[in-house]
Order: sequence, then C-alpha cells, then structure tokens
Amino acid sequence: MKNLEENKLDNPVWNSLSETHSTFAIDYGNSKFYNPDYCLFGGFIELKSTPNAIEQYAALTENFFVVGEKPEISGSLKIAKELVCLQMIIRKKIQFSVDLEIVKLTQNHNEALCSLVNLVQPGYFKNKTPLLGDYFGIFKENQLVAITGERMKMNNFTEVSAIVTHPDHTGKGYAKQLITNVVNAIFDQNKTPYLHVLESNIGAIKLYEKLGFVTRRKMRLWNITK
Repeated sequence: MKNLEENKLDNPVWNSLSETHSTFAIDYGNSKFYNPDYCLFGGFIELKSTPNAIEQYAALTENFFVVGEKPEISGSLKIAKELVCLQMIIRKKIQFSVDLEIVKLTQNHNEALCSLVNLVQPGYFKNKTPLLGDYFGIFKENQLVAITGERMKMNNFTEVSAIVTHPDHTGKGYAKQLITNVVNAIFDQNKTPYLHVLESNIGAIKLYEKLGFVTRRKMRLWNITK
C-alpha cells in the first residue's frame, strides 16, 4: 500500500532535517542544510529564501549541493553542475538469501569506510556521515571491499546510500547482498527505504529494479561552489 506521506520524498532534505535528522540541521528559516561535518545537502520550501541561506552556508563549506528545484544564488557563488538522479523506492522486503558475512561498521572502521566511499564516489562523504545511520560492510582478507548504509532519515522513510564496491571486487554480488541487508533492516524499523541514483548509471538502476525498486521521480542536485 502506498504510504500517504510519500509526497515528503519530493523534498527529502528539508523533511529529513525537519524530522528524524533535525539535530543535524542548520536552519535558515525556509531553507535548511545539514551540518557540513555530516552531509553537504540542503533543501528549501521557499525559493526566494535560497540566495541568503546559500550565501551563509557557503561560509561554512566551499562545495555543497541543493536538492530539488533550481535554487537562486547571488554574489560570487556559482552552480558548478546539475546532477539528474532517479529517486527509487521499494515497498516490500527483498526475498533474497544473504549468505555472506556482513559486518555492522563501527567508529573503528571509519577511516576505511570514508576512504572506500571517496575512492569510488568522491565529494559526497564526510568523516561524520556514518553517524547519520547504520553502515554495513563486507571484508575480504581484512580489507573493507564493499559497503552500503543509511543517510537521510524521516519519520517514515530512510535513504539507502553509499552503495559502493571497491573496483577490484566488483561483479561478485556484494552490492546485492548489502542492499538486501540494509533494505530489510529499514523495513524492520517500520520505515520505507528509498535511494537516489544518477540516471546515467544504467547498471546500478538495473540492479535496483531487479531487487524490487521502482522509479518514483527525477531529482536534481545542484552543485554550488565559490
């Protein structure tokens, strides 16, 4: 059954920072941003609020993203690029057997976790990002080779994020096992999992569809720099 609050996913940053992740919010009124030590995302409910909020946030970090409608900016700031993503959602548990050892990562794994994500997806992951949710990994010969975790959280929805496999270990089904583990754990919390993926990442989209995700809408991420 479709969740009646699903429209909150149209503005995922704003609603995460208004609900479960409110303690991580830097609140500029009608625009909200994550504390940049944790995540570099912002969202808004009023377009005219964005120039002032973005200018203030830019004093804290030089490179960040606004998610949703194209924001207005002023001064010396610029939109460096636009990323078009698919927002995908899954509405029931994945019926797939997890047969590899999956480790819930702790603070002791933080350096390896951050290194792996920034190797494969540079520019998004901060040292405190793992504190936003639970992260899980697969190790081979004591090396962290694949991870998946949780990022933005609302009362009824949790974003699956950092679906990353080391380039030397792709094609072994690690992502499938980790996504299954994380998705089903989110359902166990009585929340609905969703994710964002670049619309050009056809291979990943096909995997997510096989696991039961469906595309809900397109989302745009606006990369803002000085």
